[in-house]
Amino acid sequence: MGTSGTAPTIVVVMGVSASGKTTFGRLLAQRLGVPFLEGDDFHSAENRAKMTAGHPLDDADRVPWLEALADWIRETRREHRGGVLACSALKVEYRDLLLAASPGVWFLHLALDREVARERISRRAGHFMAPELLDSQYDTLQPLRAGEPGLTIDAAADTAANLDLVQSAVTRFEGAHHRTPDSGDL
Repeated sequence: MGTSGTAPTIVVVMGVSASGKTTFGRLLAQRLGVPFLEGDDFHSAENRAKMTAGHPLDDADRVPWLEALADWIRETRREHRGGVLACSALKVEYRDLLLAASPGVWFLHLALDREVARERISRRAGHFMAPELLDSQYDTLQPLRAGEPGLTIDAAADTAANLDLVQSAVTRFEGAHHRTPDSGDL
């Protein structure tokens, strides 16, 4: 990722719980040859306890978490590296906060039918996200808007085909939007 003359992209893999953000994000990072960051690792102990108890986070709970992720984005871009970040990023205002950290942020929305997500989450073990919070995530979800840098894909579609599609889209994004001063475009 980050061909000669382009700045590497930070791909934020977004969506509701059980949409496959971590699984797909790890595969995408491997494909792109960049680090993967699990956004859930940045939640405070209080946030984890709240979600484990079946209580949805509010904006006040999420802001420090999102600011920590934005700091990671800024540091990664400062080091002229790309990366893949798994983060729900359900609201436009959350994505705006991440995008403000760097113009090199590109969103991948893993869209998933509510019933498929419910079935997936019921089989998941060892995750702090309580299954009863899934409906609150769908209620909060604001899909990517026209003009937001990114792509929405069907999270239930073929993984290999989705990886090919996303890799091509990221390459186009880098080439079209992230020229560095040494690329001769000044």
